Amino acid sequence: MNARYVYMDYNATTPLRPEVRDLMVKTLDVYGNASSMHELGRVARAEIEEARAHVAALIGAQNPSRVYFTSGGSESNNTVFNTMFLIGRNQKRRKIITTSIEHPCVLNSAAHLRDEGFPVVFLPVDRDGRVDMDAYCAELSPDVLLVSVMAANNEIGTIEDIKTIAKLAKEQGALVHTDATQAAGKIPVSVEDWGVDYLTLSCHKIYGPKGIGALYVRERAPIEPFIRGGHQEDGVRAGTYNNLGIMGFGEAARLARAELAEYGQNVSRLRAMLRGLILERVPNVRINGHPTEVLPNTLNVSFPGAEGESILLSLDLEGIEVSTGSACASGSLDPSHVLMAIGLGPELAHGSIRFSLGKYTTEDDVRYVADKLPPIIARLRRMSTMPAEEIIGEIRTEGAHPEGAK
Repeated sequence: MNARYVYMDYNATTPLRPEVRDLMVKTLDVYGNASSMHELGRVARAEIEEARAHVAALIGAQNPSRVYFTSGGSESNNTVFNTMFLIGRNQKRRKIITTSIEHPCVLNSAAHLRDEGFPVVFLPVDRDGRVDMDAYCAELSPDVLLVSVMAANNEIGTIEDIKTIAKLAKEQGALVHTDATQAAGKIPVSVEDWGVDYLTLSCHKIYGPKGIGALYVRERAPIEPFIRGGHQEDGVRAGTYNNLGIMGFGEAARLARAELAEYGQNVSRLRAMLRGLILERVPNVRINGHPTEVLPNTLNVSFPGAEGESILLSLDLEGIEVSTGSACASGSLDPSHVLMAIGLGPELAHGSIRFSLGKYTTEDDVRYVADKLPPIIARLRRMSTMPAEEIIGEIRTEGAHPEGAK
């Protein structure tokens, strides 16, 4: 193993921060079943409700009781789409609108509804990854049941205008869902200001434990249980409470909210530093994602003439951990659906790396990556059958915006 270790895959998951770990160790003794009426049960229930309040505060929810704990983002998203299936199968209002760059659990849930006969629209995005608003407005009509648009993209970091998207949907009487898994804890999130009916988040993205997430459901918005059984979570999500995970979630949410401004300042400065060094030291690259409306920690870069998996493995040998895209698709040889949606061809999409920085990233980490990356790209490009200049030329022909060309 390399002596130096740099983790830049925070969008895939985050380490358990020490404060959360310490709290979870202390709460190992809170073993009572929160559904029980005796003292141990009441103690557990009180801790769970405190955690619920912290999660609600992180997403700007005025009523903590509208936050339901789940096993994670995928379950929360599936719960929303399962609800749409159950309430929409026998009514005229059943059209589903989502985007072409959603997380696979949303894309596959929407595709399942399409297979069940629901009209489903996968909206295009522009070259920066933002929803094509003309296409969106053209699809809005009184028969729309749900609009589901992620708050921020996990691969390129582009932030969507959820408030405007929700307002337009509400004018047609539609329900609105946003997957805020990548946004919560990185940028300000407010279900009240955005006006969404459903919001998804996951604890392991904010330095908390895995296997715990949440779904916000606005009052009077329909919701059907995805997991049926007991009365837990007001009957919305059955199963014995995950005391340890929920309490860890509450602490992680509390800390994330308290440190949001400081986190954003620090990590955006390091992202800008990494971006500048890459553009300075590596010729013919393309920065993917919106230039300003982007997560402060996410930098997606295409390296024409170098294959992404080879870049990743070469960096790994230097102790640097990055990603070629979503962790949920890491076993696939297909090019990223997000990068294809913003107009990159297969060659360029396959040559893209996501650097996602986080709370524990340092300036020394950034410099180390900037030192190790250029010779790796140069070596891989020498081995390539298609020179970087030719791929960049194709990008220019298509009207995209390459950067760092020399």
